Amino acid sequence: MDKQQTKLQIFNDVKIRTAWNSEEEEWYFSVVDIVAVLTDSANPRRYWSDLKRKLTLEGSELYEKIVQLKLLSLDGKYYATDVLSTKDILRLIQSIPSPKAEPFKLWLAKVGSERLDEIADPEKGINRSLAYYRAKGYSEEWINQRLKAIETRKKLTDEWKGRGISEGKEYAILTNEMTEAWSGMTVGDYKDYKGLHKENLRDNMTDLELIINMLAEATTTRISQNEQPEGLEANKQVARKGGTAARRARENVEEAIGESIISPLNASDKKQLNTSKKE
Repeated sequence: MDKQQTKLQIFNDVKIRTAWNSEEEEWYFSVVDIVAVLTDSANPRRYWSDLKRKLTLEGSELYEKIVQLKLLSLDGKYYATDVLSTKDILRLIQSIPSPKAEPFKLWLAKVGSERLDEIADPEKGINRSLAYYRAKGYSEEWINQRLKAIETRKKLTDEWKGRGISEGKEYAILTNEMTEAWSGMTVGDYKDYKGLHKENLRDNMTDLELIINMLAEATTTRISQNEQPEGLEANKQVARKGGTAARRARENVEEAIGESIISPLNASDKKQLNTSKKE
């Protein structure tokens, strides 16, 4: 599937892995995640395996529609995962008796509509992110910084895409190089330091951490535009350069404020993530 963008969607506080195909303008959803939501099964993979076998025996056309895409798993790695398009997920729901079927159908329609609206008007995507963070209890000051960080990240990933870097694993490799260069920790180590598991690292950064990370990303983007690296190794070097420049800025700020910017704080205490709220 070309031009695929993976993303997590939320239904009733449950994360569902998705992939957006820009050429088809179509969402693809992880079937196992859908099964987990609709059935509350203790073993959704087994449930899906049995259902898939049943569909095969029945000669269902739905079986032929199953696509495999590499989606992020709980261990941080990407694995081939059964996915179905929105319309085929709706057909699948008919095979799964569940009281959640109707609200889930409405949710699917809403997800699809929001994505098409955001393509036509990107400001709607920003407003949706704003509403999401407000609902989670983040301060207005932190939210403003986070939205700027999202914009900076988008510019970097657009640059990587233009350099022929593949989304997913290669983006993660470059992000890791850059993060380690400015923070002294890999993304995994950084998350461990903050007591995180599968949570988004940026959603658990203080405003100063976000600023330094943005500086690393913006600098990496500019260096890449100037040097126009080709291939993963050349882009890794650029990512390290951008991260190293940000590390020097971080060290200067730390000298001025007399403490480390790298913080063990996470979103469990959202007010503390903003320095103006620090007691």
